Amino acid sequence: MNPARFAHILLLVPSLLFAQEVKNTSYIASSGEKVLRLEAVVPISRADAWKLFSTEDGLKKWIAPVVSLDFRVGGSILTNYDSTKSTRDPGTIHLPILNFLDGEMLTLRVELNEHFAQSVRDQDRNLQEIIQLVDMGNGQTRIISNMVGWGNGPEWDKTYNFFARGNDWTFRHMLGLFR
Repeated sequence: MNPARFAHILLLVPSLLFAQEVKNTSYIASSGEKVLRLEAVVPISRADAWKLFSTEDGLKKWIAPVVSLDFRVGGSILTNYDSTKSTRDPGTIHLPILNFLDGEMLTLRVELNEHFAQSVRDQDRNLQEIIQLVDMGNGQTRIISNMVGWGNGPEWDKTYNFFARGNDWTFRHMLGLFR
């Protein structure tokens, strides 16, 4: 899988990992900005769901075979879909960790790689994924992925559509962990 597809998948991971059904609840914010929102309920506790995002072993279960994690504010998640590569090789996805609340929320900066238009990469300053974990009781957790910070124009529309498709694929892929 190419690095752009992986980045897209990582952003959608929350819903894919745990949902019995993936819901696209995207909307336009009061500011007029797009919010790409996917959500799903998974049959595990919030503590167990958190481990899927906050540990290398957890990330390797659903995101990629090669993972390097520095889980702290200012740290990052590095992944590569090619099991013969390392996180220092081309194609590695780099997601800086902007902030988190243990077991509740994680915000990642989405760094667009060479697979996206140069014009979009030059304008990209605010693209982020906010992952929320909500305890639904009875050993179930709602995973919500919100991508914000989209730019405007045809190339940004292509980028948004790429992540909408990729994140949905990732959510559904992750659902396979619970079947």
